[in-house]
Amino acid sequence: MDDYIIRAVTVGGQVRAFAAVTNNTVGEAASIHNLSPVASAALGRTLTAAAIMSKMLKSEGNIITIQIKGDGPLGGVVVVSDYQANLRGYIYNPEVYIPLNSKGKLDVAGAIGKGYLNVIMDLGLKEPYIGYVDLVSGEIAEDIAYYFAYSEQTPSIVSLGVLVSPEGKILSSGGFIIQLMPDAEEETISFLEKRIKDIPSVTTMLYEGKTPEDILKYIFEGMELKISDKSPCKYKCNCSKERMERGIISLGKKEIQGMIKEQKGAEAQCHFCNKKYWFNAEELEKLM
Repeated sequence: MDDYIIRAVTVGGQVRAFAAVTNNTVGEAASIHNLSPVASAALGRTLTAAAIMSKMLKSEGNIITIQIKGDGPLGGVVVVSDYQANLRGYIYNPEVYIPLNSKGKLDVAGAIGKGYLNVIMDLGLKEPYIGYVDLVSGEIAEDIAYYFAYSEQTPSIVSLGVLVSPEGKILSSGGFIIQLMPDAEEETISFLEKRIKDIPSVTTMLYEGKTPEDILKYIFEGMELKISDKSPCKYKCNCSKERMERGIISLGKKEIQGMIKEQKGAEAQCHFCNKKYWFNAEELEKLM
């Protein structure tokens, strides 16, 4: 199944919903960064959240960045998505292994620890919008839901999951975000609370072969739902030697002089795809 995101609304517009399957995107990220299972789960959940949230952006050229910083062994997570859900991301410490949690599942909360979550939206204005919240659980889905409630005043149900084999293979990955609109009636809210309480995990449903459409139809069974959009998502880095040049220039003249003198050049590596770029002494002289 190709990775994609769907957007839907209930008739009457009381609720909007998004669902995504991200198996290939997360699998590629796990391969690029040589992620441990718990790191795959943490980065995969964040990639899925960013993919869905990219569908909330208004226009082409808009970019969303999710940053998570914690005091746990993973250190932090950074994920970026553009308007077309071209995703890239990395984990500070990708090869962390920790015991399973008390439920026998990957301990993402323990690996991330206590800290904060930032959502940065570059909407083409003078300054980007930055939403900041403390982590409420470290499980990522709950933290994204808290961000929506606190920073955007939008009550949201967020489910994100990555199923990883003991060998590190991504078996299923995806999620959904359901948001109540200001005119949502109490009856609709009660209906959703009951449905969400009784459904299987999103990774179980995807692993069993259900599509994002199947998942939303299952949640909204008995309520009329209109799917308004379906679009692909994928892991895609936009790094280039020109972008790396700007990073080297920002180090300053003294640092560049040291590179020329000591190493006769410099190697720059992209955090998102691990691609390496070599700058010889002559190129560094021009940058200086």
